[in-house]
Amino acid sequence: MDQMLNNIYNQDSINPTHYKQGEIEVIDFILDQNMDYLTANVQKYISRWRFKDGIDDLRKARWFLDKLIEQQMKNSVIDNKLSKIGEPK
Repeated sequence: MDQMLNNIYNQDSINPTHYKQGEIEVIDFILDQNMDYLTANVQKYISRWRFKDGIDDLRKARWFLDKLIEQQMKNSVIDNKLSKIGEPK
């Protein structure tokens, strides 16, 4: 059973090379920075676009960035200070 789980977790489909460019994996950076879902997806697509789906990944990053901006504008407070998603207004 342990060997089967090791094989599953070592498959390229779970941890593909386009997430392993440089010295740190994208997921490790996202976790270290405690990113929310929208910010993490922007980072993910920006980090991999040259190694995976090219312009399609840039479009996905833009979609998530537009959503993040939309959410932040809805949650903005006095003096246009932007809040974290999920933070009380």
